[in-house]
Amino acid sequence: MKQKSLFLFCIFIFCSIATIKSQDTNLARIEYAYIPQSKSDNVYSRFRVLGNYPIKINEKGTYLVMTFQYRLNSLQLKDDMIFENKKGLEEFHTIGFELGYTFKMKNNWRFGAKLGIRVSSNLEASGIEGDDFRYTGSLYFVKSYGEKTSPKSARLILGLRYTTPASINFPLPIINYSKKFHPKWSYALGTPKTSIKHFFNEKNTLQAFIGLDRFYGNIQNNRMFIDENGETKVAENASMLIINSALGYEYYFTEHLLFYTYGGYTLSNEIRLRDKNQENVLVINDRNTFYLRGGIKLKL
Repeated sequence: MKQKSLFLFCIFIFCSIATIKSQDTNLARIEYAYIPQSKSDNVYSRFRVLGNYPIKINEKGTYLVMTFQYRLNSLQLKDDMIFENKKGLEEFHTIGFELGYTFKMKNNWRFGAKLGIRVSSNLEASGIEGDDFRYTGSLYFVKSYGEKTSPKSARLILGLRYTTPASINFPLPIINYSKKFHPKWSYALGTPKTSIKHFFNEKNTLQAFIGLDRFYGNIQNNRMFIDENGETKVAENASMLIINSALGYEYYFTEHLLFYTYGGYTLSNEIRLRDKNQENVLVINDRNTFYLRGGIKLKL
């Protein structure tokens, strides 16, 4: 168990958990994910809407970026549980807002900072509670090599991100290096995913990647139960952490609007309930399984 935890921790640090919206080229995204659990009747699915709105401050490349997102995380818990009260654990809502600030520096470097607040909860009580809130902050530096439209270009991103509450209570590194090394090939290492992509033509691309997916939600009415060892446990939040490998296809309707679909198999998959100290109190599913995701993006 310790070796597995160390392995997941190392991958978690390598991949990080930050999709850096302030420098992201996605203006809007609508997405649906479906993950049936292996050897189980449980199913996890997610509907997600995200939008970035950049506000130009000056002609030197300074922007404010407002990011809005909504996620509906659905847990169909059909397996028998230690406790009977599964009602209220089927849906977790995340509503978030982030404000980013970015400007150009010398030698093709760019600085960015972002602060955010989220409500992430099953909202089973009468209203929003203090434990429903999560807070995020990040700093990053971006180095660009060559023009984006050139046959060969690259980008390096370095930074830190902190989220509270979270299972790891210290800043996580943001590391990403991407390069287009051929007119029809590119690769990326780090966060949000490690991938290699092939461009068939202007409308069709195919990629293979390893990435990270997760959700976190507060349980407003805590669940108390006695585990198989006779110990009393209190579940105060629910989370999912997935490391997945997949193939993805993208089809561009226009230069900026595209459809995408990804399918693959998880390298690590865990849905769990945790206490106020973020310690495991109950693992609901932990077997690797198939992974499907698709949607529409509007890009710069």
